[in-house]
Amino acid sequence: MTSIAENISQTLTRITEAESRCGRLQGSVALMAVSKTRPAEEVREAYQAGIQDFGENYLQDAVAKIEALEALDIRWHFIGPLQSNKTRPVAELFDWVHSVDRIKIARRLDKQRPAGLPPLNVCVQVNISEEFSKSGVAVDQVEPLLAELQTLSNLRIRGLMAIPEAGMDSQHQRETFASLQSLQNSLKVKYPQLDTLSMGMSQDMDAAIAAGSTMVRIGTAIFGPRKYSSPD
Repeated sequence: MTSIAENISQTLTRITEAESRCGRLQGSVALMAVSKTRPAEEVREAYQAGIQDFGENYLQDAVAKIEALEALDIRWHFIGPLQSNKTRPVAELFDWVHSVDRIKIARRLDKQRPAGLPPLNVCVQVNISEEFSKSGVAVDQVEPLLAELQTLSNLRIRGLMAIPEAGMDSQHQRETFASLQSLQNSLKVKYPQLDTLSMGMSQDMDAAIAAGSTMVRIGTAIFGPRKYSSPD
């Protein structure tokens, strides 16, 4: 059984090899460890192995870990669906939110961001596969949402995030990721600050990197199968 540190080393090697295959600069893809449902001790172990960015879905579980590990220089990313009654702790405790898909949520995050903190980094979640049951804004609504986000001074627009349909073959994966990259490139004309493509997980990160991902969200390949004993 491999350790978390060994899994991180293998994942970083996989990222480097993927960057090389598609002619991208080494280090152009950031690694976020998805630590949802994992105990604080495992987060600490991953941090000690060199990871600084951690992604969380379940707010109650995340807050407990953030408080337990407050002495560590961790960047916390909220990557799950966000309800309006849970925006305050996200605005107060997190550095990034990858799942903004409604202006109502954005306005609450903006209003509740403490004055002493830098602007909250946000990505717009795009329903790139047009799945009825999945969170995210439709492709044709991304630009109108960005226009409104740009008026909120306590938020910093960073990019786009997507979770493609599960079970796709590698060709379909590449096409789906490429469509998100194409969307971001077209939006950069008006929003040059878009520097982040948050896409790619343990099973599809190679296709995501080939399509331009700048941040992959890796859970299983680092921590092993997820434990769902403590969701909100």
